[in-house]
Amino acid sequence: MTIAIIGAGPAGIEAASVLAKQYQVILFEREERPLCNIRDKAFLFPDFSSADELADKLESKLSHENITLKTATPVVSMQRTGEQWTLTTADGTTATFDAVLLATGYKVFDAHQKEELGYGIYKGVITSLEMEKMIKENNIRNNMNEIPKQIVFLQCVGSRDEKSGNHYCSKVCCVTAVKQAIEIKKQHPETDVYIFYMDLRMWGQGFEEMYREAQEKYGVSFVRGRISEAASTFDNRVQIKAEDTLMGNPMTMNSDLLVLMVGMCASEGTATLSKCAGIDGLYRFAQSLSPHTEDNLTAQPNLFLAGSCKRPMCIEDTIQDARAAALEIM
Repeated sequence: MTIAIIGAGPAGIEAASVLAKQYQVILFEREERPLCNIRDKAFLFPDFSSADELADKLESKLSHENITLKTATPVVSMQRTGEQWTLTTADGTTATFDAVLLATGYKVFDAHQKEELGYGIYKGVITSLEMEKMIKENNIRNNMNEIPKQIVFLQCVGSRDEKSGNHYCSKVCCVTAVKQAIEIKKQHPETDVYIFYMDLRMWGQGFEEMYREAQEKYGVSFVRGRISEAASTFDNRVQIKAEDTLMGNPMTMNSDLLVLMVGMCASEGTATLSKCAGIDGLYRFAQSLSPHTEDNLTAQPNLFLAGSCKRPMCIEDTIQDARAAALEIM
Protein backbone atom coordinates (compact mmCIF):
# COMPACT_ATOMS: atom_id res chain seq x y z
CA MET A 1 0.00 0.00 0.00
CA THR A 2 1.38 3.42 -1.01
CA ILE A 3 0.11 6.67 0.45
CA ALA A 4 0.56 10.17 -0.97
CA ILE A 5 0.80 13.16 1.34
CA ILE A 6 0.48 16.58 -0.28
CA GLY A 7 2.31 19.20 1.75
CA ALA A 8 5.52 18.84 3.79
CA GLY A 9 4.61 21.15 6.63
CA PRO A 10 4.21 20.01 10.24
CA ALA A 11 0.99 18.11 9.41
CA GLY A 12 2.41 16.29 6.41
CA ILE A 13 5.70 15.36 8.07
CA GLU A 14 4.14 14.19 11.35
CA ALA A 15 1.58 12.05 9.51
CA ALA A 16 4.32 10.62 7.26
CA SER A 17 6.44 9.65 10.27
CA VAL A 18 3.52 7.68 11.75
CA LEU A 19 2.40 6.05 8.51
CA ALA A 20 5.94 5.06 7.47
CA LYS A 21 5.95 2.44 10.23
CA GLN A 22 3.57 0.37 8.09
CA TYR A 23 3.36 1.85 4.57
CA GLN A 24 5.32 3.44 1.76
CA VAL A 25 4.78 7.21 1.84
CA ILE A 26 5.42 9.71 -0.95
CA LEU A 27 5.49 13.26 0.35
CA PHE A 28 4.95 16.08 -2.18
CA GLU A 29 6.09 19.63 -1.38
CA ARG A 30 5.69 22.61 -3.72
CA GLU A 31 8.54 24.63 -2.15
CA GLU A 32 12.29 23.98 -2.38
CA ARG A 33 12.38 22.70 1.20
CA PRO A 34 9.81 21.60 3.78
CA LEU A 35 8.44 23.55 6.75
CA CYS A 36 8.61 27.04 5.21
CA ASN A 37 5.74 28.26 7.42
CA ILE A 38 7.75 27.41 10.54
CA ARG A 39 11.19 28.47 9.37
CA ASP A 40 10.01 32.02 8.70
CA LYS A 41 9.29 32.37 12.44
CA ALA A 42 11.75 33.34 15.20
CA PHE A 43 10.20 31.98 18.39
CA LEU A 44 7.03 30.06 19.21
CA PHE A 45 4.33 30.85 21.74
CA PRO A 46 3.79 30.40 24.62
CA ASP A 47 7.27 29.23 25.68
CA PHE A 48 9.39 31.31 23.24
CA SER A 49 11.17 28.18 22.03
CA SER A 50 13.14 28.33 18.79
CA ALA A 51 11.11 27.80 15.61
CA ASP A 52 14.18 26.50 13.79
CA GLU A 53 14.81 23.88 16.50
CA LEU A 54 11.25 22.58 16.10
CA ALA A 55 11.62 22.57 12.31
CA ASP A 56 14.89 20.61 12.58
CA LYS A 57 13.25 18.08 14.91
CA LEU A 58 10.33 17.60 12.53
CA GLU A 59 12.54 17.42 9.45
CA SER A 60 14.67 14.71 11.05
CA LYS A 61 11.57 12.47 10.99
CA LEU A 62 11.85 12.32 7.20
CA SER A 63 14.94 10.11 7.52
CA HIS A 64 12.99 6.88 7.16
CA GLU A 65 13.39 4.24 4.48
CA ASN A 66 9.65 4.24 3.76
CA ILE A 67 9.41 8.03 3.18
CA THR A 68 10.23 9.63 -0.17
CA LEU A 69 10.25 13.43 -0.18
CA LYS A 70 9.70 15.24 -3.47
CA THR A 71 10.41 18.97 -3.07
CA ALA A 72 9.66 21.65 -5.69
CA THR A 73 6.94 19.28 -6.92
CA PRO A 74 3.52 20.92 -6.74
CA VAL A 75 0.51 18.65 -7.25
CA VAL A 76 -1.83 20.46 -9.62
CA SER A 77 -4.71 18.00 -9.93
CA MET A 78 -6.10 14.78 -8.50
CA GLN A 79 -8.67 12.34 -9.81
CA ARG A 80 -10.35 9.33 -8.23
CA THR A 81 -10.19 6.04 -10.10
CA GLY A 82 -12.27 3.50 -8.22
CA GLU A 83 -10.82 3.33 -4.73
CA GLN A 84 -7.50 4.91 -5.78
CA TRP A 85 -6.32 8.43 -6.55
CA THR A 86 -4.22 9.62 -9.48
CA LEU A 87 -2.15 12.74 -8.84
CA THR A 88 -0.66 14.98 -11.52
CA THR A 89 2.30 17.24 -10.76
CA ALA A 90 3.24 20.50 -12.47
CA ASP A 91 5.66 18.76 -14.85
CA GLY A 92 2.87 16.47 -16.10
CA THR A 93 3.97 13.35 -14.21
CA THR A 94 1.14 11.15 -12.92
CA ALA A 95 1.10 8.51 -10.21
CA THR A 96 -1.64 6.44 -8.56
CA PHE A 97 -1.98 5.90 -4.81
CA ASP A 98 -4.13 3.82 -2.47
CA ALA A 99 -4.84 6.82 -0.22
CA VAL A 100 -4.13 10.55 -0.21
CA LEU A 101 -3.71 12.90 2.73
CA LEU A 102 -4.23 16.56 1.96
CA ALA A 103 -1.97 18.64 4.23
CA THR A 104 -1.58 21.72 2.07
CA GLY A 105 -1.74 24.22 4.89
CA TYR A 106 -2.39 27.94 4.66
CA LYS A 107 -1.11 31.25 3.34
CA VAL A 108 -1.32 34.66 4.99
CA PHE A 109 -3.86 37.27 3.92
CA ASP A 110 -2.65 39.65 1.23
CA ALA A 111 -2.50 43.00 3.04
CA HIS A 112 -2.54 44.88 -0.28
CA GLN A 113 -6.30 44.29 -0.26
CA LYS A 114 -6.67 46.69 2.67
CA GLU A 115 -5.75 49.83 0.73
CA GLU A 116 -6.84 52.16 3.53
CA LEU A 117 -4.03 50.78 5.71
CA GLY A 118 -1.35 51.69 3.19
CA TYR A 119 0.51 48.41 2.83
CA GLY A 120 2.71 48.58 -0.26
CA ILE A 121 2.15 52.35 -0.37
CA TYR A 122 3.89 53.62 2.77
CA LYS A 123 7.23 52.10 3.74
CA GLY A 124 6.43 52.16 7.44
CA VAL A 125 3.50 49.75 7.05
CA ILE A 126 4.58 46.10 7.29
CA THR A 127 3.01 42.71 7.97
CA SER A 128 3.48 40.46 10.98
CA LEU A 129 5.62 38.13 8.81
CA GLU A 130 7.98 40.99 8.00
CA MET A 131 8.18 41.89 11.69
CA GLU A 132 8.92 38.24 12.50
CA LYS A 133 11.87 38.37 10.09
CA MET A 134 13.20 41.54 11.76
CA ILE A 135 12.94 39.87 15.16
CA LYS A 136 14.64 36.72 13.92
CA GLU A 137 17.54 38.71 12.45
CA ASN A 138 17.71 40.97 15.52
CA ASN A 139 17.30 43.90 13.15
CA ILE A 140 14.14 45.81 14.08
CA ARG A 141 14.34 49.03 12.08
CA ASN A 142 12.03 51.63 10.56
CA ASN A 143 12.21 52.65 6.89
CA MET A 144 15.08 55.04 7.71
CA ASN A 145 17.10 52.17 9.22
CA GLU A 146 16.65 53.52 12.74
CA ILE A 147 15.53 51.71 15.88
CA PRO A 148 11.81 52.55 16.12
CA LYS A 149 10.73 54.75 18.99
CA GLN A 150 7.12 53.61 18.62
CA ILE A 151 5.48 50.56 17.02
CA VAL A 152 1.75 49.98 16.56
CA PHE A 153 0.17 46.56 15.94
CA LEU A 154 -3.26 46.19 14.35
CA GLN A 155 -5.18 42.95 14.90
CA CYS A 156 -7.63 41.17 12.58
CA VAL A 157 -6.27 42.25 9.19
CA GLY A 158 -8.06 39.92 6.79
CA SER A 159 -9.93 38.10 9.56
CA ARG A 160 -13.36 38.81 11.11
CA ASP A 161 -13.71 41.31 8.29
CA GLU A 162 -16.75 41.55 6.02
CA LYS A 163 -14.92 43.77 3.54
CA SER A 164 -12.26 41.15 2.86
CA GLY A 165 -14.87 38.37 2.83
CA ASN A 166 -13.27 36.45 5.70
CA HIS A 167 -15.71 36.33 8.61
CA TYR A 168 -13.76 33.77 10.63
CA CYS A 169 -11.15 34.29 13.37
CA SER A 170 -7.62 33.22 12.41
CA LYS A 171 -7.01 32.04 15.98
CA VAL A 172 -3.27 32.77 16.29
CA CYS A 173 -3.03 36.52 15.50
CA CYS A 174 -3.81 37.81 19.01
CA VAL A 175 -1.17 35.74 20.74
CA THR A 176 1.33 36.31 17.90
CA ALA A 177 1.04 40.09 18.39
CA VAL A 178 1.61 39.68 22.13
CA LYS A 179 4.59 37.42 21.48
CA GLN A 180 6.12 39.85 18.97
CA ALA A 181 5.51 42.81 21.28
CA ILE A 182 7.43 41.04 24.06
CA GLU A 183 10.24 40.13 21.67
CA ILE A 184 10.51 43.77 20.55
CA LYS A 185 10.68 44.96 24.16
CA LYS A 186 13.37 42.39 24.94
CA GLN A 187 15.53 43.71 22.11
CA HIS A 188 14.64 47.39 22.54
CA PRO A 189 13.17 48.16 25.99
CA GLU A 190 12.96 51.86 25.15
CA THR A 191 10.54 51.32 22.23
CA ASP A 192 6.88 52.08 22.96
CA VAL A 193 4.56 49.31 21.69
CA TYR A 194 0.79 49.58 21.21
CA ILE A 195 -1.62 46.82 20.19
CA PHE A 196 -5.00 47.82 18.72
CA TYR A 197 -7.61 45.06 19.02
CA MET A 198 -11.34 44.37 18.72
CA ASP A 199 -11.17 41.82 21.53
CA LEU A 200 -8.27 39.63 22.60
CA ARG A 201 -8.78 35.89 22.17
CA MET A 202 -6.12 34.35 24.39
CA TRP A 203 -7.52 30.85 24.10
CA GLY A 204 -4.52 28.60 24.86
CA GLN A 205 -2.79 27.42 28.01
CA GLY A 206 -0.26 30.04 29.06
CA PHE A 207 -1.62 32.67 26.66
CA GLU A 208 -3.46 34.79 29.24
CA GLU A 209 -0.25 34.77 31.30
CA MET A 210 1.67 36.10 28.28
CA TYR A 211 -0.89 38.89 27.89
CA ARG A 212 -0.55 39.89 31.55
CA GLU A 213 3.26 39.72 31.37
CA ALA A 214 3.28 41.91 28.25
CA GLN A 215 1.50 44.63 30.22
CA GLU A 216 2.99 44.26 33.69
CA LYS A 217 6.60 43.35 32.91
CA TYR A 218 7.21 44.87 29.47
CA GLY A 219 4.84 47.86 29.48
CA VAL A 220 3.01 47.02 26.24
CA SER A 221 -0.10 49.21 25.82
CA PHE A 222 -3.37 47.64 24.63
CA VAL A 223 -5.99 49.84 22.94
CA ARG A 224 -9.45 48.50 22.24
CA GLY A 225 -10.19 50.10 18.89
CA ARG A 226 -9.94 49.97 15.14
CA ILE A 227 -7.56 51.83 12.85
CA SER A 228 -9.55 53.25 9.95
CA GLU A 229 -6.77 54.83 7.94
CA ALA A 230 -2.99 55.13 7.67
CA ALA A 231 -0.96 57.81 5.89
CA SER A 232 2.62 59.02 5.61
CA THR A 233 3.90 62.05 7.54
CA PHE A 234 6.43 64.68 6.44
CA ASP A 235 9.16 62.96 8.50
CA ASN A 236 8.50 59.51 6.93
CA ARG A 237 6.54 58.13 9.86
CA VAL A 238 3.05 56.59 9.73
CA GLN A 239 0.03 58.52 10.92
CA ILE A 240 -2.94 56.43 11.95
CA LYS A 241 -6.51 57.47 12.52
CA ALA A 242 -8.45 55.27 14.91
CA GLU A 243 -11.23 55.10 17.44
CA ASP A 244 -10.80 54.05 21.04
CA THR A 245 -14.00 51.99 21.28
CA LEU A 246 -13.65 51.59 25.05
CA MET A 247 -13.60 55.35 25.65
CA GLY A 248 -15.61 56.29 22.57
CA ASN A 249 -12.98 58.80 21.44
CA PRO A 250 -11.35 59.36 18.04
CA MET A 251 -7.54 59.08 18.00
CA THR A 252 -4.66 60.23 15.83
CA MET A 253 -1.21 58.77 16.44
CA ASN A 254 2.15 58.83 14.71
CA SER A 255 4.28 55.70 14.68
CA ASP A 256 7.57 54.51 13.20
CA LEU A 257 6.03 51.18 12.16
CA LEU A 258 2.48 49.94 11.70
CA VAL A 259 2.41 46.14 11.88
CA LEU A 260 -0.60 44.47 10.25
CA MET A 261 -1.46 41.14 11.88
CA VAL A 262 -2.43 39.27 8.73
CA GLY A 263 -4.76 36.30 9.17
CA MET A 264 -4.63 32.77 7.78
CA CYS A 265 -6.24 31.95 4.44
CA ALA A 266 -6.50 28.77 2.41
CA SER A 267 -3.33 28.18 0.39
CA GLU A 268 -3.56 27.97 -3.38
CA GLY A 269 -2.88 24.25 -3.16
CA THR A 270 -5.68 23.81 -0.63
CA ALA A 271 -8.17 25.78 -2.74
CA THR A 272 -7.24 24.12 -6.04
CA LEU A 273 -7.04 20.51 -4.90
CA SER A 274 -10.08 20.56 -2.61
CA LYS A 275 -12.17 21.94 -5.46
CA CYS A 276 -10.67 19.40 -7.87
CA ALA A 277 -11.61 16.58 -5.49
CA GLY A 278 -15.07 17.95 -4.75
CA ILE A 279 -14.42 18.64 -1.06
CA ASP A 280 -14.16 22.44 -1.17
CA GLY A 281 -15.77 24.21 1.77
CA LEU A 282 -16.15 27.69 3.21
CA TYR A 283 -13.53 30.34 2.40
CA ARG A 284 -11.76 27.93 -0.04
CA PHE A 285 -10.65 25.60 2.78
CA ALA A 286 -11.14 21.83 2.46
CA GLN A 287 -14.30 20.35 3.98
CA SER A 288 -14.19 17.39 6.37
CA LEU A 289 -17.18 15.14 7.06
CA SER A 290 -17.68 16.47 10.59
CA PRO A 291 -15.65 18.77 12.86
CA HIS A 292 -16.43 16.55 15.84
CA THR A 293 -15.90 12.84 15.13
CA GLU A 294 -14.89 12.64 11.45
CA ASP A 295 -12.68 15.68 11.02
CA ASN A 296 -9.93 13.82 9.15
CA LEU A 297 -12.36 12.14 6.75
CA THR A 298 -13.91 13.55 3.59
CA ALA A 299 -16.90 12.75 1.40
CA GLN A 300 -14.49 10.99 -0.96
CA PRO A 301 -13.20 7.46 -0.19
CA ASN A 302 -9.52 7.21 0.76
CA LEU A 303 -9.04 10.98 0.78
CA PHE A 304 -8.08 12.42 4.16
CA LEU A 305 -7.33 15.84 5.68
CA ALA A 306 -4.88 17.13 8.28
CA GLY A 307 -3.97 20.54 9.64
CA SER A 308 -4.78 24.04 8.50
CA CYS A 309 -6.06 23.04 5.07
CA LYS A 310 -9.38 22.80 6.99
CA ARG A 311 -9.26 25.96 9.09
CA PRO A 312 -6.72 28.09 11.00
CA MET A 313 -4.72 26.02 13.49
CA CYS A 314 -1.70 26.53 15.70
CA ILE A 315 1.30 24.22 15.37
CA GLU A 316 0.50 21.97 18.32
CA ASP A 317 -3.08 21.44 17.13
CA THR A 318 -1.78 20.75 13.63
CA ILE A 319 0.61 18.05 14.84
CA GLN A 320 -2.06 16.34 16.95
CA ASP A 321 -4.46 16.48 14.02
CA ALA A 322 -1.83 14.87 11.76
CA ARG A 323 -1.46 11.96 14.16
CA ALA A 324 -5.23 11.52 14.19
CA ALA A 325 -5.30 11.54 10.38
CA ALA A 326 -2.59 8.87 10.25
CA LEU A 327 -4.60 6.64 12.56
CA GLU A 328 -7.71 7.10 10.38
CA ILE A 329 -5.73 6.07 7.31
CA MET A 330 -4.41 2.98 9.11
